[in-house]
Amino acid sequence: MKDTFDENAPRKAWMGLLARAPEGRVAALLDTACPRPNFDWLRSPEIGSTMVRGRAGGTGAPFNLGEMTVTRCALTLDTGQVGHAYIQGRRKADAEACALVDALMQTTNADTIRAQILEPLEAEVSASRAQRAAKAAATKVDFFTMVRGED
Repeated sequence: MKDTFDENAPRKAWMGLLARAPEGRVAALLDTACPRPNFDWLRSPEIGSTMVRGRAGGTGAPFNLGEMTVTRCALTLDTGQVGHAYIQGRRKADAEACALVDALMQTTNADTIRAQILEPLEAEVSASRAQRAAKAAATKVDFFTMVRGED
């Protein structure tokens, strides 16, 4: 039987959360949480594109949907932790902030970073989803069949 435990699942979760954050939000939270640590670039922020793939009906055969612009970077802290970031769009400053948070999450300060950056981001994402769901629910039309009394 294949072992289904994924040791990278927590990192995947915070990387996804950082990648979906609104413009400038991660940098603002990082600057209020702690002073930015010293680091060296492994790959300075660069803008490129990646192919987006889709599946017909969500489960069908994959197909190329089109390209999307991404910004990526990698850095290493003076303490040795490596942080990476891939975010949608052309936002070099946001990529740097996301890579710093990724690297800081691998240090002993991970609990502080989680409480001051990741949890507020998760709360904002949840609130946004709930607001969108409420807006969609307000437009819901409930169709039902009326019985006319005739057979």
